[in-house]
Amino acid sequence: MELGVVPFYGCEVFVYAYFRIQFLTDLTDKGLLRAFSGFNLTSRQFPPVLPVSIAPLGGKYPVTLTYDCRYNFNPFHTDKYTAKIPYLCSVMAESNFIDYVRIFCASGHGGAGSAHLHRAKYVPKGGPDGGDGGRGGHIILRVNPQLWTLIHLRYRKVVRADNGGNGAEALKRGKNGADIVLEVPQGVVVKDAETEEVITELVEPGQEYILCQGGKGGWGNDHFKSATNQTPRYAQPGEDGQEGWFILELKVLADVGLVGFPNAGKSTLLSVITSAKPKIANYAFTTLEPNLGIVRYYDDRSFVMADIPGIIEGAHEGKGIGIRFLRHIERNSVLLFMVAADEPDVMKGYKILLNELEEYNPELLVKDRVLAITKMDLIDDKQKAKIEKKIPSDLPHVFISSVAHLGLEELKEELWKALNK
Repeated sequence: MELGVVPFYGCEVFVYAYFRIQFLTDLTDKGLLRAFSGFNLTSRQFPPVLPVSIAPLGGKYPVTLTYDCRYNFNPFHTDKYTAKIPYLCSVMAESNFIDYVRIFCASGHGGAGSAHLHRAKYVPKGGPDGGDGGRGGHIILRVNPQLWTLIHLRYRKVVRADNGGNGAEALKRGKNGADIVLEVPQGVVVKDAETEEVITELVEPGQEYILCQGGKGGWGNDHFKSATNQTPRYAQPGEDGQEGWFILELKVLADVGLVGFPNAGKSTLLSVITSAKPKIANYAFTTLEPNLGIVRYYDDRSFVMADIPGIIEGAHEGKGIGIRFLRHIERNSVLLFMVAADEPDVMKGYKILLNELEEYNPELLVKDRVLAITKMDLIDDKQKAKIEKKIPSDLPHVFISSVAHLGLEELKEELWKALNK
């Protein structure tokens, strides 16, 4: 496959490549080229021949690119070069789901008051008639329940409101600066970027919060006249607006959050008991963004279930795709832990998941928990009994199979009981 010129971290080379794909995924040529998106195909200096192999790698960089280099004019000859490609990061960057943005906001300055003295024919000593300055524009956050991501703010790094207008003669007040309204989805947490202190949380539809208040307009000299100071020749300047860097974090609002290893059957369960259509495939980290679905219960009762990407042992240290998506279960009332029945030790897997949650936020362990042992269609009754003996009696648990539709009604009942405690 001729790729042309591929720059790698600032090093541009002319590439003829033959690829041996060893992904866990079914990666097409188009998908492969998308993984290399951003490469600039321009350079003619060193034409090497590069036999290339690509293999999966755990941790932060799941793809390894290895190739032999033959540079005709390169004094630093390299026989073999290995580069780590953040493939999953590239895929996630193309997603429409953005749950974290850092943004600079600056409200408008207040307009200056006027120190004008009235001048008119047949009006001797007209006195002060300077008007007040206008207010600077606010930066306002408003909850829009129709939004579900922060992608519309991802590339809007700087937001500045207009300044207020200056006062004028004849007691004319300056124009107020136009407010800027930033719409955000429900569940956004606003933090100060420097201190990471939580400023506010926006959870109700239509809720508004003035993030940066516009500066007040200055008083005109008309406010300062008195019996002993009949012609004040000064006025107030407008107040400065507020500005700063802020972090907006989206935490999905749901009743039940799914927690489990990759390929534990979380997306399959969501697709079976709700109308959601998450991506399902037989490889790790199929889910790269949270998915929501509404679970229908008896008598038109329902609850919202959230599926987040799988976590692995050591996720709090950055392994896999880390634990950044765990923020989406912080507002869930119940956590549904899902461990596959074909795991060597179900309870050990459950404890690993608990430990990862504790490392992220110990408060998550206070929430009600239900354990679902999935893929029951893969084991027999004898293995089921062996697993059940190791499960503590005080831990609500259900054996299910999403594919075979086993235990799903019982699971709904357990979740409903936990939600209505």
